[in-house]
Amino acid sequence: MVFEYLKRGLIAGTLAGVVYGLFMAFVGNPMTEFLHDFGHDHGHGHDHGHSHGHESAHAVAESTTALVSIGSGLLWAIFLGGLFAVALFVFEPALPGTTETKAALLAGVGFFSISVTPWLVVPPAAPGAENLYGIDTRLAIYGALVIVGLVTSAAAISIYKRTARSGRLVAGAAAGLPLVGLVVLVPLVTPTVVSHPELPADLVGAYQAMVVLSQAAIWGLIATTYNWLQRRAGANSVQSATQKTQHEEPHY
Repeated sequence: MVFEYLKRGLIAGTLAGVVYGLFMAFVGNPMTEFLHDFGHDHGHGHDHGHSHGHESAHAVAESTTALVSIGSGLLWAIFLGGLFAVALFVFEPALPGTTETKAALLAGVGFFSISVTPWLVVPPAAPGAENLYGIDTRLAIYGALVIVGLVTSAAAISIYKRTARSGRLVAGAAAGLPLVGLVVLVPLVTPTVVSHPELPADLVGAYQAMVVLSQAAIWGLIATTYNWLQRRAGANSVQSATQKTQHEEPHY
């Protein structure tokens, strides 16, 4: 049983990874390169002769970066797809709604817990970012906040199930309270861990929005593809059962 979940999750993750990798190669990487050059030009000046002397090396570096982005994006999404499938297999009975709603809800929990909550303290760092803490400390903060996001999501689901008798609107509003409270309060009580002194705030905001939306797209693609594969498997099972019944019926 778990194998079928995992197979659909890995297929969904692969599709999402291909899309995400291509997005990073053609949109994310050029934006990162632009911000890098922007910060370098404004922070240190620009050496035209030096730049022209390295155009060939720069082109090779861009190609390498694109390949690495596609590969790493694919592996990341496959990992998330597998994680999503196993989590759905384990927690599906506890999730409210239809089968497809449960998959969409779990994808939302994944995005909120693995991306949104940690980024409230450790946001996506654009080129030239200055970090208050070292990498080990930031990873520890990130991991702790993932747990906080999961606990908060579980609390929201529990509240929804407890208040469902009052109607979906009331239950949804009640379930949203801990999520909104977390998003509002955490940035207010934590220090600025990542800063970008060489970049304008609007460019940093655009870069971070791109990262957030791209991660949301991964989870959305995983859930959508998973549900499509599940519907297809169900339709094939019904068709096979119908054909088997027709074949076994006596003919007079």
